[in-house]
Amino acid sequence: MVRKKKKNPRILIVTPEITYLPKNMGNIANYLAAKGGGLADVSAMLVGSLYDAGVDVHVALPNFRKIFNVNVGNLINQELRIYKNKVPDERIHLAEDRVFYYRNQVYDDVETNNINIALVFQREVINNIIPRVRPDLIHCNDWMTGLIPALARRLNIPCLFTVHNIHTVKLTMAEIEDRGIDVAEFWQNLYLERMPANYEESRGGNPVDLLTSGVFASHFINTVSPTFLKEIIDGYHDFVPDNLRSEFVNKGRAGFAAGVLNSPGESYHPCDDSALCKTYDHATHVAGKAANKAKLQKALGLARAPDAPLFFWPSRLDPMQKGCQLLTDILYRLTEMYRDDKIQIAIVANGAYQKHFRDIVAFHRIHNRVGIADFNEALSRLAYAGSDFMLMPSLFEPCGLPQMICQKYGTMPIVHDTGGLHDTVVHLDIATNRGNGFVFRDYGANGLLWAFAEAMRFARRPADLKHQHISRIMKESAERFNHEVTARRYMRLYDEMIARPM
Repeated sequence: MVRKKKKNPRILIVTPEITYLPKNMGNIANYLAAKGGGLADVSAMLVGSLYDAGVDVHVALPNFRKIFNVNVGNLINQELRIYKNKVPDERIHLAEDRVFYYRNQVYDDVETNNINIALVFQREVINNIIPRVRPDLIHCNDWMTGLIPALARRLNIPCLFTVHNIHTVKLTMAEIEDRGIDVAEFWQNLYLERMPANYEESRGGNPVDLLTSGVFASHFINTVSPTFLKEIIDGYHDFVPDNLRSEFVNKGRAGFAAGVLNSPGESYHPCDDSALCKTYDHATHVAGKAANKAKLQKALGLARAPDAPLFFWPSRLDPMQKGCQLLTDILYRLTEMYRDDKIQIAIVANGAYQKHFRDIVAFHRIHNRVGIADFNEALSRLAYAGSDFMLMPSLFEPCGLPQMICQKYGTMPIVHDTGGLHDTVVHLDIATNRGNGFVFRDYGANGLLWAFAEAMRFARRPADLKHQHISRIMKESAERFNHEVTARRYMRLYDEMIARPM
């Protein structure tokens, strides 16, 4: 079947979240609860950018009434207002059910509640929103929308499935049907745990893998960084199940897979960030960053030292992914090695591992050199502006946003060479006037220690040379890491998918 291309095809973006996300789900868990990236902001960005470009874009969301009525002064609500102002009400399709109405957050720690939310949302999209919108293309996101690509294939509607994180849920078709979804209509397009003999035989005892189903049934898939896609296909990560990897390999070999980098929220600009005590741009960053460093040092109880190299940790303190244990291994050693440089470290992040940092600081009595605070949106933004370097030594990273945000604020990232970090950070080469941070390849405390040494070499350079590179990095990051770039890439994917024979 060859589809006739419409002049302005109707795109339906299906996103199950607008604020908080489940814990322990990598970048997805981190963004609006910890403001480090994630599906909610990416979806809002994409819808707004597509609408600005004149695309006939529609969005399906659960009607989280209580969450939508957050205090108007809250930054999350500001993002929501921007988002809703760009998309008229007739293009916002809210899934209606009491299960959504009175929640304080999108997901919680009880997995059965999260599964129920996802199933009810998909029921409403499948039964009501898709028939009403009649889209030319559907764009789904993660396991919470993993059933919809199977229906889209049954209806011959091109479907893009974006994998933000490797997390899935398995349910029988009987369990899915109990939520009002007629799986019998499209069950052949789902990925079941074992090869089915027939529908009746598999209905109650052959679980459906929701994430793998989304990859299997969709017409095209993407991850949120090109390198993370390659890492999955090449078998680089042992946490990716074999069945899921096989489907990635199949899509990749067929030419139906791509990586599209996320981009930071529109409010991340040091020239107009209200959380800063002094705003600045690439030309005025010296005075701006100095003023914000002084305020950050005061807020965290650090020594008031204008020339102290200040390193900022923004990501949740998760040793399974984010590499915080690498920093605890060398924390005291760093403060001693660079005592004469007055090195300082600011940790503005939540997580069980925070206790280890606090214990080390208390034992060695280095409170004036290592400041620790729970996440606070305003304080985190101040730290992006007031720091010289940002730490992100992740074991793996589907995309990551802090390493992009910090560059826009004139703060240089220190990262492990993986996933989205590989795609967004190039090791600084002063001789060729290239690079925007410091990258270590060997994952471990010694690798991070080496990267610290590279950063400190830069910190000791003449002021004029440092300012020149920081100004360049700020300008380049503003041009590269923005919503328009990301939206254009998705629009090209949409056009390619709609033009392909079904």
